[in-house]
Amino acid sequence: MHAPLLSSLKINLPTEDGRVEAFALSAPCAFPTKATAAFNRIAFSAAHVVADARAANDPWTDCALDWDTTIAYREYLWDLGLGVAEAMDTAQRGMGLDWPTSLELIRRAVAAGKAWETREGRPALIFSGCGTDHLDPAKVRSVDEIIRAYEEQMAAIEKAGGRLIVMASRALARVAKSPADYERVYDRVLSQAKESVIIHWLGEVFDPALAGYWGSADHMAAMDTAVGIINAYAAKVDGVKISLLDKEKEIAMRRQLPQGVRMYTGDDFNYAELIAGDAQGHSDALLGIFDAIAPAASAALAALAAGDRRHFDDILAPTVPLSRHIFRAPTRFYKTGVVFMAYLNGLQDHFVMVGGQQSARSLLHLAELFRLADRAGLLCDPELAHRRMGSVLAVHGID
Repeated sequence: MHAPLLSSLKINLPTEDGRVEAFALSAPCAFPTKATAAFNRIAFSAAHVVADARAANDPWTDCALDWDTTIAYREYLWDLGLGVAEAMDTAQRGMGLDWPTSLELIRRAVAAGKAWETREGRPALIFSGCGTDHLDPAKVRSVDEIIRAYEEQMAAIEKAGGRLIVMASRALARVAKSPADYERVYDRVLSQAKESVIIHWLGEVFDPALAGYWGSADHMAAMDTAVGIINAYAAKVDGVKISLLDKEKEIAMRRQLPQGVRMYTGDDFNYAELIAGDAQGHSDALLGIFDAIAPAASAALAALAAGDRRHFDDILAPTVPLSRHIFRAPTRFYKTGVVFMAYLNGLQDHFVMVGGQQSARSLLHLAELFRLADRAGLLCDPELAHRRMGSVLAVHGID
């Protein structure tokens, strides 16, 4: 059911045919600001970072974060009952967020999680991205270099008290010559991990440099290699996050996982039905879109846990068009939409991103995002969103 229009609150938005048309905002949905009961799905939000818009740096090459606002955003997610997948691609890992800043982010976020747990009396779920992004893929010559890079990040994250999400490696995708090279790398990483890890299969739709991961351009053949590795180390694998934007492939892999290993959906197009599941199982969640739609995700998961599938569907259905828009090709630029949502909703005071990535999407893209967010009831303060969208439009010459 669509929320009532706020006839007094209109804004002129550009359209694809070059016109400008008036758009009337709707009343937002009254989603809870805190989770009050446990969910029956584990749900991580891959959290974005907030740039320091006032830093005296070169934003295309330097990385400066607003630490207070970045950590406050993680507390906001924990309040809603969501876990935090830290220093992942949503945080612009490999697209502006370098390894030294990532490690500092992980240290601060893990410490903040412990403080939040003490204050709130319930767990603050957090796993952190472990990769090889401190290497220059063009200069890597051997699998041994990649193993050492993973080990370096793994040791640093575990020293900080963090648990691992083993991220896909651009360097490994470049130098690996066969599935056996992937088996060798993951054997070394998994055998040394102190606690069970989440393995992330990030598809080429998100990062073209990861094409052919697991040793094959055929996703089903690649899946065989990944499942073989997981089966060999099932006790060391909490779950696998698959980000191919293909629900049938996710379901196929989910049905091959050993007992006790979770499938974390990374499908920002089909998450609702994958989380709900079928007679043979369901996916848990580790999603970038849960950053942008966190209040709706929390409310929907609460409904599902209460056995109200209809309400779960009703809440998430209008978020899917928004998510598909944010993650439309080129998908790797989805972070711009995620940060824009946080700006519209007053969760940060500017629309500036690490690496200048606020420029990665057009004004038309942002205008359509605004419309879809409104229709999903996700502009929590319409007057603030109206003001902030108006400022962005003015910069682009639209009053």
